[in-house]
Amino acid sequence: MAAATSTALALGLTVGDAIVVHNSNKVALRLVPCDVFVRVAHAGREVARFEIELARQLADADSPVAALEPRVEPRAYERDGFVITMWTYYESVTSADVPPADYARALERLHTGMKSLDIPSPHFTDRVAEAEQLVANCDDRLLADEDRELLTTTLQDRRRAIVDRGAVEQLLHGEPHPGNVLDTSSGLRFIDLETCCRGPLAFDLAHVPEPVSDRYPGADQQLVRECRGLVLAMVAAWRFEPGDQLPNGQRVARELLQALREGPPWPALDVVVRRAGVP
Repeated sequence: MAAATSTALALGLTVGDAIVVHNSNKVALRLVPCDVFVRVAHAGREVARFEIELARQLADADSPVAALEPRVEPRAYERDGFVITMWTYYESVTSADVPPADYARALERLHTGMKSLDIPSPHFTDRVAEAEQLVANCDDRLLADEDRELLTTTLQDRRRAIVDRGAVEQLLHGEPHPGNVLDTSSGLRFIDLETCCRGPLAFDLAHVPEPVSDRYPGADQQLVRECRGLVLAMVAAWRFEPGDQLPNGQRVARELLQALREGPPWPALDVVVRRAGVP
C-alpha cells in the first residue's frame, strides 16, 4: 500500500487514502480522491509488462477490457520490491449476477479482438505444466499422496485429450471467470489479463458458468466439458502454491479435489467455488 501510494503521489495524483479492494496473491487498491485502481505484486516477473501491452492493444481493437489510467504513462512501475500498475476505477452498476447472454456476448467480443493481435504469449499447456510442477513440489504436509496422484493424472490426461482434439487455437483470456468481469456503466469489462495464453476457445469457456458457455455461439460443448476437468485441477494446484493467499483457499481446494474424485461430468468452476462457501 505504501509503495502504491508513494508511486501515485510521485506521478502527480492526489492520494488521501488507499482502500483495499482485493487481497490475495496480489493487492488491488482504490486510491482516493484521485479514483485510480492499482494492482501491486512482488517484483521479479515480467507478466505486468505483458498485461500492460495486451491492455493497450485490446483497447485499440475496441475490446471490452478495463482501461489503463489515462493520467499516467501506461507502464509497470517498480518501487520497494513491488511492481505497480494503474488502471481506470469502475463502479459496479449492480450487485446481481451478470445475465448469461450478456456475459457470452462480451466474451465473444473479447475473443474477436484477441484474434486480431500478434503478440508473443504462452500456450495453455505451459500453464498446465506450471500446475504440474506445483503439485510435484508441494509439501507432503499440505497435499496427501492420493490427492497428488489425482491432480497429476488429471492434469496430464486432460491436457493430452484436449491437445489431441486438434481444435483451432487463438489468444485467450486464460481465466475469464466471474471474478474477472466488471459490470460497469459502459458495459462488461474483463480484467486480469496476465493469464492470457493461446489455446482452444473451449479452455476459456470452461472457466465461465455453464449458462454462459451454453450461449456462446458455435462453442464445441463436448470440448468445453473436457476442459472443465482440466480447469478444476489447475485451480486446485494454484491453491497449493507457496504463499497462496486466496481467502478460503484451502476450503476451495478441498471442494475441487472432491469434484475431481467424483469424475465426469465435471461441474463448472463457479459451482464448486460456491460449494466452498465463497461468493
